[in-house]
Amino acid sequence: MNKSELINELSEETAFSKKDVTRVIDSLIRVVGRTLKKGEKVSLTGFGAFWLSRRPARKGINPSTKERINLPAVTVPRFKAGKNLREVVKAVRVG
Repeated sequence: MNKSELINELSEETAFSKKDVTRVIDSLIRVVGRTLKKGEKVSLTGFGAFWLSRRPARKGINPSTKERINLPAVTVPRFKAGKNLREVVKAVRVG
């Protein structure tokens, strides 16, 4: 499901206009990003939690040239599904 499909589903389920749903989703993305940028965690009870994790510098290989390269340390967003979300998808087979 992509963003426009999500907007359509939420609009049908809530009876809000697609324009309103789009504004809410865009606001959610901005607020979560701003909160993570401040170094704070975002927890949505039953859904999951977002936080930042630091990946240390490491050595890598350029796949096209096979040259060894140094990859810098980076900060990446992480997500852990909450209990309710895990229960919803527990019986789903992937692959």
